Amino acid sequence: MENDRQNSQDRPRASPSLPASARQSINRCNLPAVILGSLTFQQHPVVLEIDGIRDFHASLFRTLETLAEPVERAQRFMDYMTVRFLLEELEEAGLTPGRKRKSRINANYLRMVRGWSFDSDGREGAVLKRWAESRFGLLARHHAGSLLDRDSDSYHWYLAQGTRGLYATNALEAQLDLLYTYCQYELAREHPTQSHIRLYRGINRMDEHEVLETLEGARYRVLLNNLNSFTSNRERADEFGDYILETSVPWPKVFFYNRLLPGMLKGEDEYVVIGGVYEVGISTI
Repeated sequence: MENDRQNSQDRPRASPSLPASARQSINRCNLPAVILGSLTFQQHPVVLEIDGIRDFHASLFRTLETLAEPVERAQRFMDYMTVRFLLEELEEAGLTPGRKRKSRINANYLRMVRGWSFDSDGREGAVLKRWAESRFGLLARHHAGSLLDRDSDSYHWYLAQGTRGLYATNALEAQLDLLYTYCQYELAREHPTQSHIRLYRGINRMDEHEVLETLEGARYRVLLNNLNSFTSNRERADEFGDYILETSVPWPKVFFYNRLLPGMLKGEDEYVVIGGVYEVGISTI
């Protein structure tokens, strides 16, 4: 994994910020979408915090501060999630006795991120993209088809999938809030002096992305979907396309990564990244 700190004097001047059509006017974090989704944020990131989560779960983070090993912290976090959200006590969480339990058992934060890994255009992917819309104010651009036309079948299907995925769950969005907050805690603890990580994505055509500006040297300014999969392994990226898109992702834009929790996902190099405007480079394999 290659990490790199951005240097502002080496960067071209940022272009206009996140288009109005790609954002909501309100969100639930400490920066509006027009700022956190901008190219300026990619180049000069600051901490992102979902409103109230760190304070509401202050006891968890006080406990984590006393634990030296990441594996021990991860286990404590997972135990906290199980108890706090009654993940193994579904009747106490409101499940009617005698009802089928399968959907409620599966509908937790672990199921969502595993589902994303298998199919980001499936039901779990729709839930995560809708969560990103509400928390960061960045509108989803693609889900098994373009979402730019709000009257399209693709958009209505996306809404339906997200709604079904959230129905009758136990504070699922609050679980995702805490997962993101824990991820940011771990990244800050593991990489206290670094601001970015170099990540890669295999693509077949540049027109798969919304290009806002073409620069010299096979570089582009693009508008990414509100959630995206990348890898820290360049060789792994070439398995998914004829070209490799690479970019520097600010740590605050990392929602989760495979090594965050033991056994959460297969592999060790996937990162799920919050979108917006990014400057990227394209290279051949």
